[in-house]
Amino acid sequence: MTLNELSPAELDTFVEQQQTAYDALVGQGLKLDITRGKPSAAQLDLSNDLLRGAHETTVDGIDIRNYGGVKGLTTIRQIFADLLGVPLENILAADNASLSIMHDLITFAVLHGTPDSDRPWDRSTIKILCPVPGYDRHFAICEALGIEMIPVPLGEHGPDLARVRELLADDSVKGMWVVPTYANPNGIVYDEATTRELVSMPAAPDFRIIWDNAYAVHHLTDHEYPAIDVLGLATEAGNPNRIWEVASTSKITFAGAGVSFLAASAANLDWYLKYTGFRTIGPNKVNQQAHAEFLGSADGVRELMRKHREIIAPKFAVVDEVLQQRLGEYAVATWTRPEGGYFVTLTVPNGTAAAVVALAKQAGIALTPAGSSHPLKHDPDDAVIRLAPTLPPVAEVRAAMEGVATCVLLAAGQARQAAAGSVRHSAD
Repeated sequence: MTLNELSPAELDTFVEQQQTAYDALVGQGLKLDITRGKPSAAQLDLSNDLLRGAHETTVDGIDIRNYGGVKGLTTIRQIFADLLGVPLENILAADNASLSIMHDLITFAVLHGTPDSDRPWDRSTIKILCPVPGYDRHFAICEALGIEMIPVPLGEHGPDLARVRELLADDSVKGMWVVPTYANPNGIVYDEATTRELVSMPAAPDFRIIWDNAYAVHHLTDHEYPAIDVLGLATEAGNPNRIWEVASTSKITFAGAGVSFLAASAANLDWYLKYTGFRTIGPNKVNQQAHAEFLGSADGVRELMRKHREIIAPKFAVVDEVLQQRLGEYAVATWTRPEGGYFVTLTVPNGTAAAVVALAKQAGIALTPAGSSHPLKHDPDDAVIRLAPTLPPVAEVRAAMEGVATCVLLAAGQARQAAAGSVRHSAD
């Protein structure tokens, strides 16, 4: 029987039962954290050979200990060119975080404009499109720079294209965030038809899509989606400069000591290197060399990621199992079953996400704050919760999800009780 089908007396009993279960949960004194998509220690251990260091010169004779090499080492660039399906000349390798590259891209555009801008982006007037639910760190960059964000609903294969087309009629729309493969947090995969539309739609000449391929090789099933040749499609559409594509090894090798990548047109890369050249004389080539030697090839990366899958796929299975067992019969929530990436999106009854997160916190279960999947942390429905099951051991994932389920049931029951009381009061 679903929650909506309970009589008032049955609903009261249900809430009492959930309150008792919640009180017992609080009494367990849990300390569980599923707030962010971090690799577990077992995943990090897969790359410990990186700690052995690297040869001091590359196969083409570059001394990795010295200055220079602003585009990064050819060897590591070739591996990710193959993975992303881009020409070698259109990709550069940088330091640890692709987030740093994305911050630089937006900041450079604000300070200097792009190769297609007639003036720098005015952060007080420009707008950036944000498919929702989306990645909170993308939104944080815009928030920190005072850039207006416009939410766009995210569907099964990408954003609402009609809405995007409508918004792009405004030349002040200068950018759009995209996580094309296993989107953060709901795991959808952009298809080629959607991608073709996005790269060909009429837009301001300096409109840029930040194509964040953070999870391009992070598969959870045997079906491994290949990266879409978005640079090629943009060039074919006559908009070669529209795409800034980024990626990194952060959840492939060491999260805190990886290599990041920018793939773009020649004009975009020249522009980026011009301005990044004022803050660096070159990336960490020692780390890049170690990665190139350790990974070996694109196939080496794929094989490593299959080992990651063996560790984390069971955790995602536990999330689905517990939510189905605990919530399924009551029809109070839906959740994603991603084929890759690092997150599960849990959608609870409107107006209860913040309550669920607060109840979980009191019970010792740390969740990503409600609203994080939306610009300015404002989810108008207060319904979306991002779950990140990769870091804890399987047993802790199960305990956390049992606790979350209890919190969802209690919050949903209390909300239904309040709504029923309001209806009864209105009838009186």
